[in-house]
Amino acid sequence: MAESTGTSAESERSAESAPLEDTEMPLADHIEEMIKRLGVVLVVMALVSGVVFPIADDLINFIWYSLLPGPTGPQAARPRVYDPLALILARLKVSSLAGFVIALPLFVYQTYRFMRPGLYPRERRYYLAAVPTSLILAIAGVAFAFYLILPVIFTYFLQYSQGVTTIAFGLTETFGLMTLLMGFFALVFQIPLFVMLAIMMGVTTRAWLASKRLYFWGAFLGVSFLFSPDPTGMAPILVAATMITLFEGTLLLLRWTGNE
Repeated sequence: MAESTGTSAESERSAESAPLEDTEMPLADHIEEMIKRLGVVLVVMALVSGVVFPIADDLINFIWYSLLPGPTGPQAARPRVYDPLALILARLKVSSLAGFVIALPLFVYQTYRFMRPGLYPRERRYYLAAVPTSLILAIAGVAFAFYLILPVIFTYFLQYSQGVTTIAFGLTETFGLMTLLMGFFALVFQIPLFVMLAIMMGVTTRAWLASKRLYFWGAFLGVSFLFSPDPTGMAPILVAATMITLFEGTLLLLRWTGNE
């Protein structure tokens, strides 16, 4: 009798840990739902960008003169406009950056909503915890690029250019580099989150990721050189080094906490 009761209790615990809403859906319905959820992310990104757009000029000036004081004061770093649409495009870039940062955690939440019916309760908790973490990491990535990476890059640019050229900063190209790298680092800083989420949900293991690290390093180098618009190679190298450091730091943390 006691054995029967124990078996019944185990069955109840097993039922509680199973996905509660795991039902079969046609492929077309899955695709339609996925498109709708991606649409929500894009709409929210556009709304946030629209809210930020009226104060875009203040943000442009803050970012520009924080990074480019110039060798002889702020006047030396005044942006040059060579295109009638340059200022409008700069406003769109900085407002889109704000929308992108907000869209990252929303994207994580929408993927959670998409996968929720097939997730175990424990996995749902992990995924929900990843939503605010994604926002924190995105902000940290933007700050890392703004306070460390971009100053290093522009200091390097100025040092090798000052002796032979008269430096003039075009608004379109220069501000495009600033916003692109800040947005890119917001995405790069999601690496620890994605690695931990994949391991906690049983998609992969720390040992497998460690055994394939050279492949990941190669992918990081390829992505950084593909998406970092710097012919000198300085920006791609810094981006790749950051990605590798985040990846290896996450594996080291997981090993230290006993996750294999």
